[in-house]
Amino acid sequence: MTQTITQAEAIIEMIKTLSLQQQEEVISFIEFLHFKAQKQEIQHPEEEQQPISAYEAAQEFAGCLEGGHSDLSTNKKYLQGNW
Repeated sequence: MTQTITQAEAIIEMIKTLSLQQQEEVISFIEFLHFKAQKQEIQHPEEEQQPISAYEAAQEFAGCLEGGHSDLSTNKKYLQGNW
């Protein structure tokens, strides 16, 4: 009769053959993988948002400068290159 070894069992058997220091490194690596997975889960909701225009992204800055022309399309000299 053959025994089916799961991946978890195979990993445990391999870890048992390592020194204590190497086992600690394995634990650190597993913690890193968990951290990385959590970070990716947090970033996914942002990716699900609808894309926005450049104006929407910079809307808080629109009109924050005083002076100058608010709409260059109404400055005929600018459009002719004589500004």
